[in-house]
Amino acid sequence: MMTGPIRRSWRFIDGVLLAGLLALAVGAAWPVWRGIFDRAINDAEQSHVLLAAPVALWLVWVRRERLRRSRPQWSMAGPAVIAIGALSGWYGFTRGHLALEDLGAVLMAAGAVLTVVGVRTARQFLPAFVALLFLIPVPGMIRQQIAIPLQEATAVITAAGLDLTGFPVARDGNVIVINGREVAVAEACNGMRMVSALLLVSFAFVFSTPMRQGVRVLILAASPLVALICNVIRLVPVVLFYGYSTQETADFFHDLSGWLVLVIALGILWTFLSVLRWVEIPVTPYAVAQE
Repeated sequence: MMTGPIRRSWRFIDGVLLAGLLALAVGAAWPVWRGIFDRAINDAEQSHVLLAAPVALWLVWVRRERLRRSRPQWSMAGPAVIAIGALSGWYGFTRGHLALEDLGAVLMAAGAVLTVVGVRTARQFLPAFVALLFLIPVPGMIRQQIAIPLQEATAVITAAGLDLTGFPVARDGNVIVINGREVAVAEACNGMRMVSALLLVSFAFVFSTPMRQGVRVLILAASPLVALICNVIRLVPVVLFYGYSTQETADFFHDLSGWLVLVIALGILWTFLSVLRWVEIPVTPYAVAQE
């Protein structure tokens, strides 16, 4: 006698139900989603939110072969997560905790997906679900606690680097004076923006590449250091543009470099992995048999 839920193959109706439930979950919290993306578009410090959904989809894509071994299995865990999300959203709204309200909207969407695909399949794509948490804008208090010390460190290192390369600079706190012009590090290259975006990039990188869990934890833990390095790499030319170019040109380079530096971050991560392999530190989770 068979017990438990019956697992079956994927069907077109599964996709329709998944899309329908997801649309209902997003629609029920639409004002919250609108607020999330308004902040992401209008506040540069929250721009990493725009990368969260593409990263989640990418993490599903790199694991697409697992769909052949997974089967949809309706689960009551989905409605439970939806209920928790609704409660979190209600509590956040009534108590003025914006982060809890945002978390509630994300949990409701994740619960809709979990209802259709089931716990077993969701576990196979757990990194994609975790990536959805980056849809939640970072609360201001946490943002300031990270950004202020990072900005101070960036200003010190950048001023020292420019001075060593022969550019006459002076520093007053987070303000660098070059060619008689003041460049505020908080305005020219915000540290928190880099931490959030690079943590998301690092997360996507470690779960897109086969590697040991210890190496993944190490790379994620080192992401603030990578953010500091990338901040300095970005800030040196930004300061030079603000000091010796027009305001319009400097502003354009400032905005462009904020995205280009993510490519530099990926290069640093690949280099780090290459160094680990070069010194023969095990990186992959299993040894490949040699023919």
